[in-house]
Amino acid sequence: MALLTLEQISVAYDQQLILQDFNLSVEKGSLISLLGPSGCGKTTTLRLIAGFIEAKAGKFLLNGKDYTRVPVNKRNFGFVFQSYALFPHLSIYDNVAFGLRLRKVSGAELDRRVRNILDIVSLSGFEKRFPKELSGGQRQRVAIARALVIEPELLLFDEPLSNLDANLRVNMRTEIRRIQQELGITTLYVSHDQEECFSISDQVAIMNRGIIEQLGAPSAIFNYPKTEFVARFIGFTNFISFDTRAEHKDEIVLKVKEYTFSVTKHASKGEQSGKQGAIRPDDVVMGLPSVMEEGPNSIVGRIKVSTFLGRSYQYVVETLLGEFTVNKEMELPYLNGQEVRLLFPSEKLVLVE
Repeated sequence: MALLTLEQISVAYDQQLILQDFNLSVEKGSLISLLGPSGCGKTTTLRLIAGFIEAKAGKFLLNGKDYTRVPVNKRNFGFVFQSYALFPHLSIYDNVAFGLRLRKVSGAELDRRVRNILDIVSLSGFEKRFPKELSGGQRQRVAIARALVIEPELLLFDEPLSNLDANLRVNMRTEIRRIQQELGITTLYVSHDQEECFSISDQVAIMNRGIIEQLGAPSAIFNYPKTEFVARFIGFTNFISFDTRAEHKDEIVLKVKEYTFSVTKHASKGEQSGKQGAIRPDDVVMGLPSVMEEGPNSIVGRIKVSTFLGRSYQYVVETLLGEFTVNKEMELPYLNGQEVRLLFPSEKLVLVE
């Protein structure tokens, strides 16, 4: 059951459309991430839901009720900002209690809810401290506690971990997922960090220029992107444009110039309507022509550039179908100008629009 629905939403800044005919549905109790490059409309979507901006057209429904024109102070939503936005002169206890006091909650009920939520975010015993006495991760947990203590219908995160160092980000995203699952609260999460979104989300929406290019489970998007934009955004760097394609029982056969390629059909890929193949650098098999046999899905090329990555080497290989990037673990690298054969495994090659 969808808790939140955006229907044909349009938002404009200074007559420039940021979102146009935008649609989104979020199931109750799930965590969905909005992911994409700067300017794609993800933060605008979050701010629209929060009530900070109004839609030019369209409808926002929450639990079947029309929230399109409901003012921000009437929306019982928790919002976690990138900058924490804590009150430096208030103790941790009073920071967390702030929203409850605005709602006229007091006495034993206020104290119970504050202490309970501090326990959930692992900050029991920190009640009398002030924000300046906490680490970045602890301050972010205070911000999360403050958003949760009001028992919101919806929890919104806007780039919440971007101010933290790499190790702390990993720990905090695990904490956010734990808390969200423990409370079963419907959550929208905005980030530009692919790994962050994929690791904590039930679904990810990849956005581009105000539209959702693909919405699905992280594993489905990671393995089977539907469009070239999504493929490039999640790390596919090698593309082949085919001239013809033919459907067979278990595979799709494609041709370009004198080369033949096949793509394995797989139920989880859904419809594969494109004629452009995409494959990751790690999935291309590379070897010497004397060792690898000639055949479908393969092409000979020459090493143009080699780069040492630590555990592996990355090569740019020049072929008659263009340049391809390949990662290969090996002790002794290939030399620039050396002839190699590339194999594009049919189960790793995906078709995108």
